[in-house]
Amino acid sequence: MNKAETLKELVGNSVSRRAFAQRTITAGLWTGGAILAGGATSTVSAQSVSDVDVLNFALNLEYLEAEFYTVATTGRRIADIGVGVSGTGNSGATTGGAAVSLDSRSRAVAEHVTLDEQQHVRFLRDALGSAAVAKPAINLEALGLGFRNQAEFLTLARAFEDLGVSAYAGAANLISSRALLMAAAQIALTEGQHAGVFRLLVSDNNVRVPQVDSLDVPPLMSPNGRLFQVDGNGLSTARTAAQVLAVAGPFFPSGVNGNIR
Repeated sequence: MNKAETLKELVGNSVSRRAFAQRTITAGLWTGGAILAGGATSTVSAQSVSDVDVLNFALNLEYLEAEFYTVATTGRRIADIGVGVSGTGNSGATTGGAAVSLDSRSRAVAEHVTLDEQQHVRFLRDALGSAAVAKPAINLEALGLGFRNQAEFLTLARAFEDLGVSAYAGAANLISSRALLMAAAQIALTEGQHAGVFRLLVSDNNVRVPQVDSLDVPPLMSPNGRLFQVDGNGLSTARTAAQVLAVAGPFFPSGVNGNIR
């Protein structure tokens, strides 16, 4: 049985779901209040979450990343190339964005990352099966940047990759299944590789990027920048779901799908 099949069996097993759901979340861990400048407050009611909920929260973020890179490198949407977008919840169109003119080095990186992010969507959807959430409405130009030139693309790519790493780090202590934790760790490590390369491209191209929230460590060449997204102990940033949505929320004009919202 391959990994996707193992995960599909896990999330489809009612006993496993009940056992996972019985573990309540620390008060406030999944509740909101954080606000991105110019964005909306993101909240979720205090509740227990299941393994399906955690996977679906990740799937929302993977939809966003896959759409961003696919549009930036090809001018097309993921549905146009056969990546599934149907599921439970409110489905929506992806708006904004266009193919970006990139130099050969940045394009090579962007194209490889595009394929990885598309595969992350396919992998999570396959694992979730009929429980997978639909792709919600996505506005790729919610912040008014990302597609007019290479500097804008690198700015947004860096932010998305660092955010993805922190989201998986924040979810790690919620996962009891070894199979699910292994899969999440592998995706997080891939996101970490992406983030490292984009942070280097940002500094090599002398792009000054904004700090997306108080937890963010911008790359070199930016105010308070460092080569890596780590704290004083050399540890990568971990964000709660509320903190993740405070950054990513503007890109989801109608909110994300699933129980963690």
